[in-house]
Amino acid sequence: MAYRLFEGKEHAASYWKYRISPSDHLIQQVLDFLEKQKGRPFDLAVDVGCGSGQGTLLLAKHFDSVVGTDVSPAQLDEALKHAKAPNITYKQCMAEELPVADSSVDLMTAMSAFHWFDRPRFLQEAHRVLKPHGCLALLSYTIDMELSYPDCCSDSLNRVCKEFYAALQPYRSPHLGQSSAELYHKVYESIPYPDKEWHECVWVRKTMPLSSYVGLVESFSSYQTLLREDPQKATQLSKDITQRLLSVLRVTSADTEVEVSIKYFYMLACKPRENSCQNLAKP
Repeated sequence: MAYRLFEGKEHAASYWKYRISPSDHLIQQVLDFLEKQKGRPFDLAVDVGCGSGQGTLLLAKHFDSVVGTDVSPAQLDEALKHAKAPNITYKQCMAEELPVADSSVDLMTAMSAFHWFDRPRFLQEAHRVLKPHGCLALLSYTIDMELSYPDCCSDSLNRVCKEFYAALQPYRSPHLGQSSAELYHKVYESIPYPDKEWHECVWVRKTMPLSSYVGLVESFSSYQTLLREDPQKATQLSKDITQRLLSVLRVTSADTEVEVSIKYFYMLACKPRENSCQNLAKP
């Protein structure tokens, strides 16, 4: 079954404000795979589970048309506020029931979203809509981000970060298993397409205020679960972690900029020309 989260207006706004998107370099790796497998032109990309649209915007630079889909009206409202490119459209729909024609899509992406889908049904839907030699790209990153700051002991800084993540671990959805990377890798191994790639430990580094790093962690489903169950505990946890990080940094303002290192993993798969993979979703 698919899981519906991140649908409130406040959470959608925090998604746009705090959630990170893949780097241009990472997107280029996806495009290079697509060009190698299918070649140009790049007509249509579909970004499934697009949320507030950060990844959709990145794709718009490279395709004649990009469709972002999400089940949440609040997320799509947020995405539309920032949809400046004329070649972007957004559609509200389930990831497993896309309003897209058979064999029409050059690239289908799901950026930090696939793990919430009804995975077997989504993979069958991807097979339906992809063109022959069209490509599927599933990208995500782990919660165990690392911080660095000039003249500051990284070990001390990241010890506090690890305690933050450990405090949220009991609120992690069972649907995600113990490791999202392992979940994605199992899917990679199960897909019968002959041309596919797996990449992990791809580090993307972003500079942001410390408050934005905390906001990013707060946007994760585990923190949101804690916030629903015990708002006071969640708020106090964020305050305590922020104060401890400020102490290690030896600064007083949460606007202080730190470098955040995010560990991405992703899989790429190319639909073969022959119609021989009807059992795409089966392990």
